[in-house]
Amino acid sequence: MVERFGWTERRRRLLDGLAEAIELLTEAGCRKIWLNGSFVTTKDEPGDFDACWDTDGVDLDSLDPVLLDLSDHRAAQKARFGGELFPNVIEAQSGLSFSEFFQNERDTSRKGIVVVHLSKGDAS
Repeated sequence: MVERFGWTERRRRLLDGLAEAIELLTEAGCRKIWLNGSFVTTKDEPGDFDACWDTDGVDLDSLDPVLLDLSDHRAAQKARFGGELFPNVIEAQSGLSFSEFFQNERDTSRKGIVVVHLSKGDAS
């Protein structure tokens, strides 16, 4: 991921935050995340990253509470990780899961996103 998405200092800082989030998610049993937004494009200086994570097999009681804090436009997540991480549940306005919602442009065309399969040790 560093080779593919970390070609600027800003991107490497975002990857550091994403790695911390991945480590916390993996420890709680998460096995997959989806990455979206300008971070997965060729934009040199993305503002943040957008991600959602697979809830299957995740022990929510052992999950760091910041990953469940969606308040204030995910301010706590942005401050700690540099991006937003949603559980892959139904997005309210569209009725789609976040992984499906991420694959739709505002003009209703489809786009690709990045799927990352996790296993113990991925974020180290």
